[in-house]
Amino acid sequence: MNAGLLTRLTVELDAQSAATGLRRDLVASGPQGTTLEVAGETLVNFASNDYLGLAGDPEVIDSARRALGEHGLGVSAGRVLCGTRGVHGELEASIAGLVGAEDSVLYSSCFDANLGVFAALLGADDVVLSDSLNHASLIDGIRLTRARTRVYAHADLDDLERGLVYSQDARHRLIVTDGVFSMDGDIAPLPALCKLAEQYDAALLVDDSHATGVLGATGAGTAEYFGVQHVDVLTGTLGKALGGGAGGFVAGPRAVVETLRQSSRPYIFTNAMAPALAVAALTSIRIARERSELRERLSANTAWLRGALSDLGYDVLPGEHPIVAVMLRGGTLARDVAEALRREGALAFALSHPVVPAGEERIRVQVSAAHTSGQLEFAAAAFARARTALAAA
Repeated sequence: MNAGLLTRLTVELDAQSAATGLRRDLVASGPQGTTLEVAGETLVNFASNDYLGLAGDPEVIDSARRALGEHGLGVSAGRVLCGTRGVHGELEASIAGLVGAEDSVLYSSCFDANLGVFAALLGADDVVLSDSLNHASLIDGIRLTRARTRVYAHADLDDLERGLVYSQDARHRLIVTDGVFSMDGDIAPLPALCKLAEQYDAALLVDDSHATGVLGATGAGTAEYFGVQHVDVLTGTLGKALGGGAGGFVAGPRAVVETLRQSSRPYIFTNAMAPALAVAALTSIRIARERSELRERLSANTAWLRGALSDLGYDVLPGEHPIVAVMLRGGTLARDVAEALRREGALAFALSHPVVPAGEERIRVQVSAAHTSGQLEFAAAAFARARTALAAA
């Protein structure tokens, strides 16, 4: 290995370690659920995206187990070769039905979907207008296209409109936003975005990864939550509320989906989704649509915990989504509270720079419909004891 490259990497890692510490993967045992085994401890889990509690649902697991026996582990081929199975088409139709689109196309993950959608649809004569807090996968996907990019201030409709006015020479303009922003848990102002898109003859793409299955009466996502008929292009994941397995998708008009099948590189040049995971996702979508009580319980759990943490004096960003951002600004405070929570038996992660801006450190608490009232009370008590312990230190 080149000595200069190794030296530079070592120096940079040492500097990062001294400044913020190096990330280490948490090794957990057992299925995803409201508790996790970590280093021999049982922790109440407030760190996963398993919003509906379907990752360990017996019906979901049983459907995957049966599919594993029928289809095997994987297909060892891309969709355009011999990797496609009937279940892939069934799942794409089910996703389109859930979100109200004409069609959808599967990817290995929503990260891949976001990497593949922009370059396939846009060219050098086009303009992308992107929210400043969009997910990293959207940012990276936009970088892969030759289109011009203008970033507008987070949810700032005036700034977005200035960009739309400025870019009227473009062949196409595409407004890009998360439906739910994963660091703050706030929801994009979708009705106003749709109005601006229509006014300026632009298209709208929404990454609904944290909304699909969660928001709306049937779990269709942000558009259903606001009563908006549809968005032009929707990307999303099967790895959060919809079973937590793997896979992502793009949904929209058939012409968009067919274009992606023909030219989207992450779709063409990678293996098809494992059939057992596709079957599990199909089962999860059916459960999510049929059991509205899961979303009702999730909403109630979220409201209770938000209120309890606010009553304790914590600065909780307002909202309704089960991403609950507890702001602990400055230095290592968020990290210290997260460590104190773990000592109390609750698992939630601190987020600091560069994941969030310096000075905006927080703990992200993620609520599930599967959390019991006792577990929610346990979390609130752990936050109370963490604050007392740090004050005494």
